[in-house]
Amino acid sequence: MTTGSSASPPRDLTAINRDFYDALWTETYVERPERFNTWPLVAGLLPGAPVRLEIGPGLRPRLPVAGTHFIDLSGPAVEQLNAREGRAVVGEITALPFAGGQFDLVAAFDVIEHVEDDRQVFGELARVLKKGGVLLCSVPLHAAHWTTFDACVGHARRYDPTALQALLADHGFVIEQSAVFGMQPNNSRLLDLGVRMLTERRRQALRWYNWVFMPLGMIFQKKLKFVPGLMDTDRVHEVALVCRRG
Repeated sequence: MTTGSSASPPRDLTAINRDFYDALWTETYVERPERFNTWPLVAGLLPGAPVRLEIGPGLRPRLPVAGTHFIDLSGPAVEQLNAREGRAVVGEITALPFAGGQFDLVAAFDVIEHVEDDRQVFGELARVLKKGGVLLCSVPLHAAHWTTFDACVGHARRYDPTALQALLADHGFVIEQSAVFGMQPNNSRLLDLGVRMLTERRRQALRWYNWVFMPLGMIFQKKLKFVPGLMDTDRVHEVALVCRRG
């Protein structure tokens, strides 16, 4: 089953992602989860989720840091999360170092699309979640929306919504809610400029992102509007999902 398309030759995505995100997280700070538009959803789930895991948060965790387990490719991110009472380790989503059925809640925002073997990813997510546990995740949609920016930041694919729903079902997940998530870019020139800056002047570009664009984005982020099941995704570039492990 084809779940998406990168329209690019094979790449070492682990190396690309580690290199990019080590640079991104080296000269910035941990953002408080309460400041993200995902917090109302997360806060409502926390009373029933004492044992939690977030995968690939970098320094932008959506779950509370203290007491939460984290796994991330980036050593600088892991170091800062642990300094704030997180339980973070360096590792990969395809080989989670946790026992089966350990977690009540697992979050993986902007992560799954970075991994070539997504069936292994969902297999691992299903394995570590308790029966009835909740998976919060986000993924980009529609192969037709693939840009050079996707390749630059280490994406493997964009998902066809129908195939994504089937892939989740294959691993025992039911989509309970969904919402439009992240930026919905519509200016190809700005995307090309971003890629050129990241390619030719990475350190400068990452500083602008961390200290200018990210803070502005936090101010202007929109409230997430969740609907039951999988929403109409025709004009949606990225979706946030609330899934239950059956």
